[in-house]
Amino acid sequence: MERLLDGKNITIGTCYYPEHWGRKMWEEDLLRMKDAGIEVVRVAEFAWSKIEPREGEYTYEFFDDFLDLAEKNGMRVIFSTPTATPPAWLTEAYPEVLNATRDGDLIRHGSRRHYNYNSPVYREYCANIVEHVAGHYAGHPAVIGWQIDNEFNCENWAFYSESDNKAFRRFLKEKYGTVERLNEAWGTVFWNQTYTAFSEVHVPRRTNTGAVNPHLELDYIRFISDSVRKFAAMQSDILRKYIKPGDFITTNGMFGHIDNHGLTRDNLTFYTYDSYPNFAYCVDGFRPEEPFKDRWSSRALTEVRSISPKFGIMEQQTGANGWNVSMEAPTPRIGQITLWTMQSIAHGADYISYFRWRTCPFGTEMYWHGILDYSGRENRRLLELKEIHKKLCRMQEVAGAVYQARVAVVRDYDNIWDAEIDHWHGRIQRPSEDALFVALQQKHIMYDYVYLDDSVNEGQLARYSLLFYPHPEILTEKRMKLLENYVAAGGKIVFGCRTGQKDLRGFCVMEKLPGLAFRLTGTDVLEYSLAAPDEADVHVLWDGAELSAPIFRDMLAAAGEDAAVLARYVGGCYAGEPALICNSFGKGKAYYYGSTFDVDTVKFFLEKLSVTEPLEAVLNLPEGCELAVRRKDGVDYIFVLNYSKEEVKITLKSPLDELLSGEVEEGEIVLSGYGVKVYKRGSQL
Repeated sequence: MERLLDGKNITIGTCYYPEHWGRKMWEEDLLRMKDAGIEVVRVAEFAWSKIEPREGEYTYEFFDDFLDLAEKNGMRVIFSTPTATPPAWLTEAYPEVLNATRDGDLIRHGSRRHYNYNSPVYREYCANIVEHVAGHYAGHPAVIGWQIDNEFNCENWAFYSESDNKAFRRFLKEKYGTVERLNEAWGTVFWNQTYTAFSEVHVPRRTNTGAVNPHLELDYIRFISDSVRKFAAMQSDILRKYIKPGDFITTNGMFGHIDNHGLTRDNLTFYTYDSYPNFAYCVDGFRPEEPFKDRWSSRALTEVRSISPKFGIMEQQTGANGWNVSMEAPTPRIGQITLWTMQSIAHGADYISYFRWRTCPFGTEMYWHGILDYSGRENRRLLELKEIHKKLCRMQEVAGAVYQARVAVVRDYDNIWDAEIDHWHGRIQRPSEDALFVALQQKHIMYDYVYLDDSVNEGQLARYSLLFYPHPEILTEKRMKLLENYVAAGGKIVFGCRTGQKDLRGFCVMEKLPGLAFRLTGTDVLEYSLAAPDEADVHVLWDGAELSAPIFRDMLAAAGEDAAVLARYVGGCYAGEPALICNSFGKGKAYYYGSTFDVDTVKFFLEKLSVTEPLEAVLNLPEGCELAVRRKDGVDYIFVLNYSKEEVKITLKSPLDELLSGEVEEGEIVLSGYGVKVYKRGSQL
């Protein structure tokens, strides 16, 4: 039997909740799924009470029957550990398992993800249910893999229970050893916050000013990530004792305050993502001026690919979004389910599981529609799914192909979390990263995210001709050495303002800026300032081009004989001062731009650094289409995705095989609204 993500097949599945439906419906549903091309179902992530309805009382018959029926009908099953929704008997008897608000009020039973990771009681009961579930079901022939919990840190990624207080103190004591070292690391001498014992330390609480020690907060987020990873490790360790050879362990989602790279590396076979592009059309969040809409999901998929180069989609949107209390979004338009499926595959997913098979007629998610509506009758979404299956049958050879990128955006969790805490950092980080995504997409330049951690080596960076590391305020000597070696070997890297401002504690460094990046960038930051409202017209002049310098500005000076000034400020109090330094370093170059990036600035950098559209000799695309290339065995698979409801024209400069139609296409091609093309050609990138 083939395995998921084996590099040989693109497989589709769906999320199914047998506990929501009468047993007489199960077989009919399974047969209809098979008819639509669905081969895998995910079950049980919210079904603790179906297995342990009362404390210590176990009933396996419900899922025994379902698994037997699945096996009979040739359906494979991903079984989930049901720890995302503890049962009422548990939360009533042991309220310490509940999460709490910042003020300490318990978050009560009645929704989901209301637990905390650090309650010894909850960890004991979770370990127990995982032991029983895995011990009983892991050997079943229908089961091919396991999902741990469901969407770690969804809805809430902050935890304030008393168990978290105690665990936070243990985390800090293990990290710092003594309270004196903790005081030094947090700068507690400021505002007389000095501790005399670890017992005096708490998770963040309400303060008079609303501000909390930023160094405490940074360690607190690291603590949350550590807590999630340990909770996942507890479950994966148990699962490994029982699963069959070849069966996988995964989890789903991608939410904040988690080092998902470390979590995956330590605990999972691969990662899966939940893709809901229709959030871009939410009634309470839609921005009519935003041209990218559902195309923004490609950014999330890029990040998932950095976590797990081999990945799947556990929940791919099929219907309208909606809880009965929030998140209203319309039904996908004709062709959008196909578009979003191909968007996921274009970025590397070889497993697509649609959420959900049937729309539940009750509960909080009764307006979160699946493939079928309440009646279960044939509808256009099911018909589109059947057409998707036919298309996938024609492009199975794409399975295992690797996404191709020659540019990377560098990230790390320390700076991501610091930008969440530090308003100055967040104000520059978010718009620059948005601009990078939009500019690279519009120029049809494929890129990766590279997260700098202990697992990254020089060979991984050497794949890319250009790195953008927009505003890494926190730098370490190890990371800088890696970047210096990359540039010395011939690479190019672009930094933005406020680089090197801080150390790992979040302290501002007491040395010349950009701190640890001084040697690589050949740049001395003489002064810096937020952009004043009366200097909104300030810009940067570079080879006759006027570039914007919004939000923040560093006044620069070249430092070293290999450093050259490429651009200067025009207007404002920094008028005439350097705004861009290029430093030759070994065989490569490092660029320091003294401001934030907008779309036009990123595009100009790409032009000046000779980064061109990778397939401009093969095809011409409008900016509204996404280009993605996956490669295998010397063959490129070229995805063209039209996110507009209007048809567009593309031009093929030579004949190409189009896999979905089986035709050879050349010249001007009309691509329908929400249309997709998948071309095949011998690799020449």
